[in-house]
Amino acid sequence: MTTTPEKNVNFMKLALPMGILSIVLVLASVVLLATRGLNLGLDFTGGTVVEVAAPQDIALNDLRDALAEGGYADAIVQHFGSSRDVVVRVPPHETDNGDEVGLAVFEMVSSAVPSLELRRVEFVGPQVGDELRDQSGLAVLFAMGAMLAYIWFRFTNKFGVAALLALVHDVIVVLGAFALFRWQFDLTVLAAVLAVVGYSINDTIVIADHIREDFRSSRQSDTRTIINHSITRTLSRTMITSATTLLVLIALYVFGGEMISGFAITLIIGVLVGTYSSVYVANGLLLLMKVDKEDFVVPERTEVDEMP
Repeated sequence: MTTTPEKNVNFMKLALPMGILSIVLVLASVVLLATRGLNLGLDFTGGTVVEVAAPQDIALNDLRDALAEGGYADAIVQHFGSSRDVVVRVPPHETDNGDEVGLAVFEMVSSAVPSLELRRVEFVGPQVGDELRDQSGLAVLFAMGAMLAYIWFRFTNKFGVAALLALVHDVIVVLGAFALFRWQFDLTVLAAVLAVVGYSINDTIVIADHIREDFRSSRQSDTRTIINHSITRTLSRTMITSATTLLVLIALYVFGGEMISGFAITLIIGVLVGTYSSVYVANGLLLLMKVDKEDFVVPERTEVDEMP
């Protein structure tokens, strides 16, 4: 029989304001996604990417002017890691041969800036991009459906609903951040979003396990007290796990270079939001659904006397 710990942090005291904060974050993210959309990368839109470098700083306007004269005024030109590295993204054109666009673009920018070095050329056809976009959406939905089935099987339906909504909350907020800052959304970011789904649900399950255990073994029957007790018991584990994970991700973001920055920033936001939602969103929903001891009572099996 467990007893209430001496130091039982009243997390659920902030359940209402945190719930309002979550609703605001989700609504703002939905509006951003509907109005600004995601800045889809080459993986999803198709097109050509050319990465170049020079021993001196590169003026982006010189490259843009050269590309505009060559018929690629819609090309996106950005510094890539430093002012001496530049990446050029060209949307797919119906009249272009995809294999030749990269070299044509390099010749144009080379005429504007001397001693340019070609680092990388990638081409993805528009049809491949559409297929990747559809399949990635299905992958996210499948992952969330599998998580829901697992939670539903392991806990009661109330935990399943709370965990699923917390998961949806995390994914929408992460995507909302990408829509707000116009960060590029590519396949590495999608992989990070799927990792966020796994991280967030794991944290929620750990707390849910303790809540179920406390409901079954504690003399306490007040839901708010039980939830506070369970979160307090898992607090050190949650903080250590989140802090060590964030240290690794921040190191990846700072020192990992431009190629991995999208992956790292997605997971950094996901770990922060997932930790928050496992404490306040999932458990706030349990309070709202009035989960209690009766939800964990295992029904007794009645034996039927088959003797006449």
